[in-house]
Amino acid sequence: MTTQAAALKRSWALDLSNNTLYDLLKLRVEVFVVEQACAYPELDGRDLLTETRHFWLERDGEVVCTLRLLEEHDDGEKAFRIGRLCTQRSARGQGHTTRILRAALAEVGSAPCRINAQSYLVDMYAKHGFLPDGEEVLEDGIPHTPMRRGGGTPWSES
Repeated sequence: MTTQAAALKRSWALDLSNNTLYDLLKLRVEVFVVEQACAYPELDGRDLLTETRHFWLERDGEVVCTLRLLEEHDDGEKAFRIGRLCTQRSARGQGHTTRILRAALAEVGSAPCRINAQSYLVDMYAKHGFLPDGEEVLEDGIPHTPMRRGGGTPWSES
């Protein structure tokens, strides 16, 4: 049996099927809650907002990587926030994170985009044009660094 390449999928929140939403949430809980032993409010009410977009990679009918793209507004300017990016443990090291991140950033274009990166991933996000945009904070017991890509001058330590 050959394993097919992962198919890139994208959907507006309101167009997701119940089964797909369940699969995305299941992977996020497996990675963030179980694997990282982090009890946090996964169901934050933003997954089904009208302007929310979901990206995922699916292989052999299984979600192996997912990302949530939120639309925000900074002083009336459209901006984006990437979050809930995770890859199934057995699918890591295969370029899935880069592929899904590039797809989301293609949609973002030149608009400002933010991410609260787990601090150990700052260098990976920097390869995609993100720069630190504030001091490291402890979020749900895990060090995170706010980062931004595009729009304005990024934060710097004095």
